[in-house]
Amino acid sequence: MSEQTHFGFEQIPEDQKAERVAGVFSSVAQKYDIMNDLMSLGLHRLWKQFAIQISGVKTGERVLDVAGGTADLALAFARRVGNFEQTGGLVWLTDINNAMLEVGRDRLLDHGIQTPAAQCDAEKLPFPDDYFDCVTVAFGLRNMTHKERALAEMRRVLRPGGRLLVLEFSKVWQPLKAAYDIYSFKLLPWLGAKVAGDADSYRYLAESIRMHPDQEALKAMMEQAGLERVEYFNLSAGVVALHRGYKL
Repeated sequence: MSEQTHFGFEQIPEDQKAERVAGVFSSVAQKYDIMNDLMSLGLHRLWKQFAIQISGVKTGERVLDVAGGTADLALAFARRVGNFEQTGGLVWLTDINNAMLEVGRDRLLDHGIQTPAAQCDAEKLPFPDDYFDCVTVAFGLRNMTHKERALAEMRRVLRPGGRLLVLEFSKVWQPLKAAYDIYSFKLLPWLGAKVAGDADSYRYLAESIRMHPDQEALKAMMEQAGLERVEYFNLSAGVVALHRGYKL
């Protein structure tokens, strides 16, 4: 009998989660970027820009963007590391969901950037040990079935001295919780219905945020995965947190 896990607030067999999550992101892929702008009032762009600054990625480095979706981070990193032939810099865009990966790959090509893209599972990354200078995952970890396995894999592919950045929704400042709940469970599904034609997927996304480890719990998970010097930065009163850890 399969172990149980959560899909939003619903308990389901572990072996069903990846398929259920895939259905969500296949449904929303084409409207994902516009919904991000509407849901966050454009703040997601600032959160990602902060992550890029904190990453310290430089010309010539190798970067892996896990669950990279529509390639916001991969695009910015590709501009930072430079052309592979000239600098040796390389960015891999990966996602488990083909519909999201296609959107991201096309976006990179539309900006004149040719960088590899691979459909793969974060819990079983198809890359060698000690390969990347930086690994990032933005708003993807909470959808993974075995977060501890994914974190261990991301650490494995980092070179010694490399860093992992996890940008994810987290625990909001307590005085804002009531208003944030109304927004999440009333406005968000309504926006999903009106813009993406899919209220249920955005209801799941709101629920998945509540089931995700809070700031301290995620820090502890990263340390248990073998990362060191783990710290986090609260953004927008804890609506989002950026965690950073190193492989030493």
